[in-house]
Amino acid sequence: MPIILAIESSCDETSAAVLDGGKVLSNIVANQTIHHEYGGVVPELASRAHQENIVPTTTLALHRAGKNLQDIEAIGITIGPGLLGSLMVGVSFAKSMAYSLGIPLIQVNHMQAHILAHFIEPPYPTFPFICLTVSGGHTQLVLVKSPYDMEIIGQTLDDAAGEAFDKCGKIFGLGYPAGPLIDKYARQNKAEIVFTEPQIPGYDFSFSGLKTAILYHVQQHKAKDPAYLQHQLGNLCASLQATIINILIKKLTKAAQDFGIRQVAIAGGVSANSGLRQALEQTGRQNGWSTHIPKFEYCTDNAAMIGIAAHYKFLIREFSSLSITPSARLPF
Repeated sequence: MPIILAIESSCDETSAAVLDGGKVLSNIVANQTIHHEYGGVVPELASRAHQENIVPTTTLALHRAGKNLQDIEAIGITIGPGLLGSLMVGVSFAKSMAYSLGIPLIQVNHMQAHILAHFIEPPYPTFPFICLTVSGGHTQLVLVKSPYDMEIIGQTLDDAAGEAFDKCGKIFGLGYPAGPLIDKYARQNKAEIVFTEPQIPGYDFSFSGLKTAILYHVQQHKAKDPAYLQHQLGNLCASLQATIINILIKKLTKAAQDFGIRQVAIAGGVSANSGLRQALEQTGRQNGWSTHIPKFEYCTDNAAMIGIAAHYKFLIREFSSLSITPSARLPF
């Protein structure tokens, strides 16, 4: 079974992992705190930080795994989607290493890797299953028929769920990233404000209207009470989170019923949200689903998920040319 070094650099986390036969031996993530000052990820700063972090992160991953470069049989690398500058750092590094070691290079779609993170540790979902993939840049419903056969059946028409959390968090005066802070306040408060949910047919999503409704709501109430946010922050966070989760779970439920599937999973950074995890488990019990939620460490961007995706490609010898280039909008 292959020993794979995996590299992830699609956004603002530099990550390296070592897997042996699909088992994670190490999974190192270097975060970039500088973006907190700007209220969002600054692409140029992200790519510079990747250049600083990629060598020490990879060195530490090999050390934690008890492996050296000569042990590595293939290198898995995120090729997209993501920030182009960040992707270029990781892809260039992986290509150079694969060439110097004379080993295969395996390109990985970042969003498919989020789904395959479910196969890092048991219990594994059985095929076919539906995965709700939610992150700062994507919200998708994916019909997963095998590690090599995935079909998007629904996606956001505008903002992603994670983007809605962060943008509304900014309206609330919260720092970046706002999602974990909103989750924290939501756990401590009740959702008492009703926000209108978008009526989008089929399995697609839309969150831009919700964001605008919340902006107008806050502006109108602050005009009457300048301290409104201070008094109602917990209620706003709980109500926003409840609305987003309700939108996600409704679409997921419809897709599972329409396709007759009882294996249901969530993935992506927003799948770390405690409210969403609880809602999935509760809905699963009501519908007789087998639900699957990754460990927190495998929800956000990490190289272990890239490694497991590369592992499956290695098994069928799906290797990449050294001429590959990253793509910010890589098709699924």
